[in-house]
Amino acid sequence: MEYDVLIIGSGGAGLSCAIEAKRNGAKVLVLSKTTPTASQTCQAQGGINACLDEETDSIQNHINDTMKSSHKIGNSEAIKVLCTKAKDTILWLDNLAVPFSKDANGNIAQRKLGGTSNARACYSSDYTGLKILHTLYDTCIKENVDFIEDKMLLDLIVSNNTVLGAVVLDIKTTEVEQIFAKKVVLATGGYAGIYTNFNTNSLATTGDGLAVALRAGCRLKNMEYVQFHPTALKENSILISESARGEGGYLVTSDGERFIDELKPRDEVARAIYQQLQDNKEVFLDLRHLGIEKIMKLMPQEYNLALQYTGLKMDVDLIPIKPVAHYSMGGIKTDPRCHTNIKHLYAIGECAANGVHGANRLGGNSLLEIILFGRIAGQNASKDLDKIKIVEDENKTIQNDITYIDELFEYPNTINFYEKKELLGKILYENVGLFRNETDLQTASKQIAQWQKEYTQMGIGDKSRVYNTNLKEFIEFKNMLDISEVVILSAIERCESRGAHYRIEYTNEEEQFEKQSIVTKTNENLNLEFINAS
Repeated sequence: MEYDVLIIGSGGAGLSCAIEAKRNGAKVLVLSKTTPTASQTCQAQGGINACLDEETDSIQNHINDTMKSSHKIGNSEAIKVLCTKAKDTILWLDNLAVPFSKDANGNIAQRKLGGTSNARACYSSDYTGLKILHTLYDTCIKENVDFIEDKMLLDLIVSNNTVLGAVVLDIKTTEVEQIFAKKVVLATGGYAGIYTNFNTNSLATTGDGLAVALRAGCRLKNMEYVQFHPTALKENSILISESARGEGGYLVTSDGERFIDELKPRDEVARAIYQQLQDNKEVFLDLRHLGIEKIMKLMPQEYNLALQYTGLKMDVDLIPIKPVAHYSMGGIKTDPRCHTNIKHLYAIGECAANGVHGANRLGGNSLLEIILFGRIAGQNASKDLDKIKIVEDENKTIQNDITYIDELFEYPNTINFYEKKELLGKILYENVGLFRNETDLQTASKQIAQWQKEYTQMGIGDKSRVYNTNLKEFIEFKNMLDISEVVILSAIERCESRGAHYRIEYTNEEEQFEKQSIVTKTNENLNLEFINAS
């Protein structure tokens, strides 16, 4: 198969990219491991930031809030692009018919989220990401964008530092295929899913794109920065949106004591909650004072989630919560135009690190980033296509992957990798979580290394070649181990506390670490360096 632009990933970033590229005349294919409307974008419930009214807010305020949240390692150029083009992004979505909530005057309603100086998050009740995702998908269908589902990325086809396409696994048939394209865009999502059972992400969010990109020669940036959302249901880690606190919800202990300003930056709020839990106190989200009418108008999804999974009613009961991994600030290093260090390869969304978040993402900026930079990537990827010839290079990538898949069926199934996956999440949450130290990080590092050595002894129990999810999850587990190794290495080397990365033996921000961490891979060895943030 040959395309002008191959987009791997069908979340908000990938779909925004597809719309722009298609409208620019490119032949576009969106490849997805799952169904397009099942992406992580639907978990972004609270809102999408933009300064819509400069009489009550300003673009400069948005820039200042974002820069402050980045803790001096954000990319100033990317942040300026993000904030100055935010209003245009909202108007573009509004023109696509995203059903934004409206205020009493009929204007797009906005709420205040954590770390922001103004109420600038546009929202659609508490279904913001979901409504945006569905609207983007509907638009792609209208634009006749091609989609193929149930395809898992195995490798990028790269020759002379130029991407030529990708090798993928057909999950339904277990066949290994290659797809050639003039430009390739990675939109595969983040890596917070490595925190198994301690994250808000979908089961499909396993860091595949980052692991593949690292093997292909891409640089990974700021991988130590994982944002923990303060409010997930205590028993099952299901997300309760920041909109609950943005609309006036309290965080209280069992004695009713409020212990933190609920709208401080997420890293501060999450650490405060975790500390209470470590002191053997329960923490609750208290919305009772808001009343059932306001809750059902502004947070119907949160109300139903709490009722369905805990049996508790937000207007009557305290909701027990805990912080869990939610969002990854690190990713594939790109410039503000979404280019990676490999020619014709772009990265967007949560798998990318263009510098808009730095050390800590500002609430409401994630949806803005994926839509805005998704559009930028689509515009750039669809330029100069007539100057590029599709080269079906006679490389060994596909044959190596065919051999790899065949070998996986031969591995002895003497160790249950599902048990190790559960342990991986636990050790990452406890040792590479909200509070970190050298001893715990080294312990986690040694455990990851041991599992990597044991991988060939794990194997799969299902030997069928038809829709083998056991095989898919085994490959995902290897990607999770590889990305965990990078996260831990980056956390060990950053001997300071900055944003979402908190080292208990280095509690201050240090000038020498006012830099971005960059990880590359050479001959199976990881290399880390710190470079200046722009």
